[in-house]
Formats: sequence, structure tokens, C-alpha cells
Amino acid sequence: MSAKVVLLSPGSGEQIEAFRGLAPEGVEIGWVDSSLPIDEQAEQMRDTVAVIAIPSVFPVELARACPSLRLVQTVSAGTNMMDLQALGELGVKVANNGGGNAVAVAEHTITLMVSVYRKLQLQLQYVRERRWAGDIRESWFDDAYELTDKTVGIIGFGRIGQRVARRLQGWECELIYSDVVNFPAELEQELNVRRVERDELLRESDIVTLHVPLNRHTRAMLSDREFDMMRENAVLINACRGPVVDEAALIRAMQQGKIAGAGLDVLEEEPTSPDNPLLDMDRVLVTPHLAGFGQEASAKSRAFAVRNTTSVAAGAEPDSVVLPE
Repeated sequence: MSAKVVLLSPGSGEQIEAFRGLAPEGVEIGWVDSSLPIDEQAEQMRDTVAVIAIPSVFPVELARACPSLRLVQTVSAGTNMMDLQALGELGVKVANNGGGNAVAVAEHTITLMVSVYRKLQLQLQYVRERRWAGDIRESWFDDAYELTDKTVGIIGFGRIGQRVARRLQGWECELIYSDVVNFPAELEQELNVRRVERDELLRESDIVTLHVPLNRHTRAMLSDREFDMMRENAVLINACRGPVVDEAALIRAMQQGKIAGAGLDVLEEEPTSPDNPLLDMDRVLVTPHLAGFGQEASAKSRAFAVRNTTSVAAGAEPDSVVLPE
């Protein structure tokens, strides 16, 4: 089999047909089983120009064996499992999902904020254990807050960070952000946000929420130094990538009362060890890396992947390309 556009995945009939059903008229999307040996995959991808990779992994040795390849497309936001530099040297670009799951992640992010402030995990746990409110009123009153009027610091102001800001306007929050990219003043005015340096953001924020890609610049960007800067009543939200936070430092910060709580959709290792102390902390809420999960997000990400790959196969340049560090 050879095809200009290929879905590379372990595959299921339903998944394959979902992508094929989105292809423009006259375009067929082939399928290659990613569990096959590399040489067999390469043989089936001889003329492939663009690949949709599920999960977001593409071996460099496979790219070397596919001289026609121009684009590896993911359906997730993250591309940290691929060697962008090595692929780029082979003339292969990598594109992420173009913000297909940005709304879902933004909504999940705000859900984590509200849930940590309202002690939602404890409320649900107590009711499920038939304890009703238990001692929550007495024990947790000093740690229960409203989101309204809080200062929210957004680190990373791309597609997801901007959607978080847009939605938090309705919560009447003060919004500040930090990013390596310069954004136009018109956008800042529209979203009612103020740009500050990262250290200032850490010192000023009631809630710090992370929306950056994982790379050598962002790995462990929050560690002991940063937690020392944060307010004692501050809450950390992480729905991007676990290694962006030095997890050992976060555990120390929680144990020593340097910050008040955390809402985490991602951890350094996933699934995390059953012995991870974060799982036993009442002030920490952990969800299993499903912030981008949902019908709409999946549909948007699939549609973008097909649109981007088929346009590249037709000779166009790809959108949403992720550059090497």
C-alpha cells in the first residue's frame, strides 16, 4: 500500500473510518499499523507525504526511510515525544492539533480552580462515603474561597491561555500573564489582561495556571525558588505537561505550607506511582490527564488533522507547525 496521507496508529476500524470520513472528495487516507516493525511501516509508506500520528510519536528512523514525507501531524497539543530537531533536518515538519482541544483544556482549567477553592473533591468523597458534610464546615472553612475577584496569573498565553483569560472575564478576576511571545496591545485590551514578568506574576497571583509547551526552557520552570516567591494562600493549576513543574519541589512546598493548594491534570510520571504523596493531600486535586478529553475536542482535532495533511499532500504549506527549540 502507498498513499499520500496515512493514519499511523495501532488503529481500530471505527477510528480509521472517522478520519477517512473527513477526507475531501477524491482523497483517500491510508492506514499503517504502528505496531508493525519499522521496515514494514516504511514499505507501506513509500509515497506518503503527510502522516497523522496517533499517539503523538514518530521515530526518526522511520522518517529516514520515507523520503517523500513532509509533515507529521498530531491530534494532541503536545509534541514533546518527538525529536523535532532531527525530523526538521530531514525536511519533515511537525504540526500539533491547531487548538482543537483548547476550549476543553480551558474549561477543565477553570474547573480545577473552582474545585480546589470549593474543596469539591472532599465534598464528593464525603457524600460517597455516606458521611454527608462530615467535618468539612469546621475543618476547611479557612481554605474555602470564591474565584471572583482573585488575581489569576497565566503563564503561557497561547491558544489555551487566551481562552482561559476570555472565560475568566465573566468571573470578574484580575488577569495577568507572562509569555516569551509579544502579543498585540489590542488583544490584551480585548481580554482585559496585563503583561508582567514571571517573577512578578508569581508574587502577585492568587492562582497561577500553566499553559506552556514542554521543552528544555520550560522543564522544571517552577521549582523551589518559584514556590518560595508565591503567596502562602496561592493555588497552582497545571493542565499542560507534568515535567513543567519540579514535582519534588511542589511536594515540599505543599508539605511546608508555602502554597495553599494545587489542581493538577498532569504529573511528571503518568500513571503516577500509588505512593505519590500528592495523591494523599487534601489540598491537592489530581485528574488523570483528561483535560483535553471530550466529543467536541476530538472532532475538532481530527478535522484539523485531516485538513492540514490533505492540504500539504496537495502542495500547500502546513499550519500550526511546532518549531524545534
